[in-house]
Amino acid sequence: MPDGAHWTLFLTATTILLVIPGPSVLFVVARGVDQGFRAALCSSIGLALGDLFQVLCAVGGLSVLLSSSAAVFEMLKYVGAAYLVVLGVRRILEKDGTFIPETQSNEFAQRRIRTFPLIRQGFFVNALNPKTALFFLALLPQFVAHNAGPASLQIFAFGTAFVVLGFVTNSAYGRLGGKLGSLAKRSVRFRKTTRYMGGVTLVVLGVAAALAPGNQNRVHVTR
Repeated sequence: MPDGAHWTLFLTATTILLVIPGPSVLFVVARGVDQGFRAALCSSIGLALGDLFQVLCAVGGLSVLLSSSAAVFEMLKYVGAAYLVVLGVRRILEKDGTFIPETQSNEFAQRRIRTFPLIRQGFFVNALNPKTALFFLALLPQFVAHNAGPASLQIFAFGTAFVVLGFVTNSAYGRLGGKLGSLAKRSVRFRKTTRYMGGVTLVVLGVAAALAPGNQNRVHVTR
C-alpha cells in the first residue's frame, strides 16, 4: 500500500477539494435548509454511495469508456441533468407541509421524512454524473505509488478515503443548512420560500450540468 507521504498528499488535496463548495455541497445545503438536517444527512449518505459506485467504476475501467466515448458521456450527462431538474420541479410543485420542520419534536411527524427516497436521490445525483467518474479517473491514479501493490487496490483505497471524507464534509454543510433553516422554520412564508429555493437550486444544478462543456479530454470538476 502507499506510504505515509502519499497518503498525506492525497488527504491534503482531497480535503481542500471537498471544503470548496460545489454541486454536492449546494445539494445538501439546499436539502438541509429546506427539510432539516435529517434529510441532508440522508442525502449525504446517498451522495457517498454514488461516489463509491463511481470509484468502483474507476477501478473496473468504466471511466475509461466514458473518457473515450463522447456519445456515452453525453447520454449520461443529460440523464443526470434531467434527473436533477425533475427532482427540482417535483419539490417546487409539492404542497407545503409535506416535510415537517426538524425543530418539531413530534415523533410521528419526524417519521414523515422518508429516509430511503432521499438516499436514493442522492445516490443517483452522483452515480449519473459522468464528470464524477472522470474526476476519479483523473485524480486517483496520480497518487498511485510504484512498487506499493496493485494499482487497482490503491485506487480503491484512495477512492474509499475520498468517499468517507466527502460524507463528512457534506454532512457538516448539511448541518449548517439545517441550522439556518431551523432559525425560521416556524414561519409558513419561510417554509414556502425554502421549498421554492430548494427546488430552483436543483433545477439550476441540472441545467448547469446539461450546459457544461462535454469535451471529456479536459476534466474540470468542482466537488
